[in-house]
Amino acid sequence: MTNTETAVAQGFTAVHDGRVLRITITKPKRMNALDYDTMVGLGDTFLAVANDPSVRAVVLTGEGKAFCTGADLAASAEAAARGVTPEMTMDAANRVVKAIVDCPVPVIARVKGAAAGVGVGLALAADLVYASADAYLLLAFINIGLMPDGGAAAMIAAAAGRPLANEMALLGERLSAQAAKDANLINDVLSDEDLDAKVEAAAEKIANGPRRALELTKAALNSATLTQLDGSLAAEKVGQIELLQSPDFAEGAMAMLTKRKAVFAE
Repeated sequence: MTNTETAVAQGFTAVHDGRVLRITITKPKRMNALDYDTMVGLGDTFLAVANDPSVRAVVLTGEGKAFCTGADLAASAEAAARGVTPEMTMDAANRVVKAIVDCPVPVIARVKGAAAGVGVGLALAADLVYASADAYLLLAFINIGLMPDGGAAAMIAAAAGRPLANEMALLGERLSAQAAKDANLINDVLSDEDLDAKVEAAAEKIANGPRRALELTKAALNSATLTQLDGSLAAEKVGQIELLQSPDFAEGAMAMLTKRKAVFAE
């Protein structure tokens, strides 16, 4: 099959490569931070897989040095001017994470560099997660007056337990790829060359497997391990909508954009 690229204008590409759909976030100058339109487009693309029997596996990655650094704060003012509300933003973020989890075929995350903010949710929503040695996970929300979203806290707790989820969410510090593997959050840590080989081998094996058996296996595994995800997404939406309109977030966002330390209200 000839490769066909779509959705380029929305900040990502979706390339049909035989039975594999390769989705790449293409905003390297923004470290693949996501604006509202990109989140909506990604959600649409993952949801469309259910109606495309030619797709047997999906590979999700980011162009350049980062996987995804979360929401694009610099684009939030422009989105708000177009009428994009905090509720719409949260719905878009939750929708894409759920679309990855509910995607009928296995999703492989190729993580190089930073997976931060909602980028952690995107990575951990995948069924297989392979990372480069320089990769890391970062729930940086608390540093800008927000709470984790994208279901990341629930997925971290499900895989690694409450103590690590608390540490990542409350301290907002990096977790190296190796530490993430040791905590059973990701499948493997590899060199750049070996990362691509591992992702390709997994995608090829899955793409040539029995689709219906893979669908039912994925659904069973998710029902056994992600029982708290829907409740977590709902709670995150309520809390994050409040925080996105708070003075602490305004201060945290400005501090991040101007590269200074945030000073939150006493």
